[in-house]
Amino acid sequence: MSVRYQAVGWNPQKRKIDLVAATSVGLFLVVFGAVTRWRSPAMSLEIVLIRGLATAAYLLLHVILLIGPLTRLDRRFLPLLYNRRHLGVMAFVLGLSHAILATLQYHAGGNAPLLVSLLSANRSLGTLSSFPFELLGIAALGILALLAVTSHDFWLSILSPPVWKRLHMLVYLAWGLLVAHVALGTLQAEGDPLLALGVVAGAASVIGAHLVAGWRERRGDQMLPADDDGWVDAGPAGTIPESRARVVMVAGERVAIFRHQNRLSGVSNVCRHQNGPLGEGRIIDGCITCPWHGYQYYPDSGSSPPPFTDTIPTFSLRIRDGRVEVHSRPHPPGTRIDPVPLHDT
Repeated sequence: MSVRYQAVGWNPQKRKIDLVAATSVGLFLVVFGAVTRWRSPAMSLEIVLIRGLATAAYLLLHVILLIGPLTRLDRRFLPLLYNRRHLGVMAFVLGLSHAILATLQYHAGGNAPLLVSLLSANRSLGTLSSFPFELLGIAALGILALLAVTSHDFWLSILSPPVWKRLHMLVYLAWGLLVAHVALGTLQAEGDPLLALGVVAGAASVIGAHLVAGWRERRGDQMLPADDDGWVDAGPAGTIPESRARVVMVAGERVAIFRHQNRLSGVSNVCRHQNGPLGEGRIIDGCITCPWHGYQYYPDSGSSPPPFTDTIPTFSLRIRDGRVEVHSRPHPPGTRIDPVPLHDT
């Protein structure tokens, strides 16, 4: 994106991932249709397409939710993280197509308007077995629509990163609603044990991946003790690689200690864009570069290079007996702190 949030074109990697995703969805629909027609020859092509679109959207949403924890477990998944919003928009389009076709198929033959028929056909809100599962799907589709519309960086700028992040965490609510939509709808109607196994396996994979990634992250978040003056021993100073960082847990916050031109600087590990892990990035052209989306900050001040105005907190460092120490009290975002030369050891 440009400074004015105008599209400047997709890079080859984005084009490749989008092409692979679109091709994969197309092939899935073809295979799903062939297998479904083989198992149920009497099923109409309209119903096959409705079910294929729903299944594709459902599985794609699982893939989207698995990308986050997988990147924490293996950095080779990071390219998918960069393009996750594209996949989210694709999942919404598939879900919307399913909803439109299903509504036309099942509610276009009566005298009532389509939406009136859809919302009033089943009013058994008090029973689980007859609950109007369509309402759950509509709610999930509404959330996905909101996320798709606000996926552009323009909205990230308008809403601010914290608000935008909280808004897009609603994807987990949409996922839960869709799981319930399938469980109370198709799963109950079909009674297919393979379908039930697939729903359970999908939910277990998403929940399990997040638990494993969280456990691994927690292992690395060992709180380092501070002395009476608030200084925390962050390990040997000379072993931090050039243009890279060491991440330590100080006073409940992750601090990235970067080495640049044999000088050390400490900044918050949290990028202002989407809370990306700055300490997993590196310094490019003199700037800390977030590994998720390329947002940059000067290591000494935590400020983005002009004309950008993003800032992150900085931390005071010192070197004693060859070990780098970081003060547990952060400075206000954008505060310049003189880097500590390594030759002071």
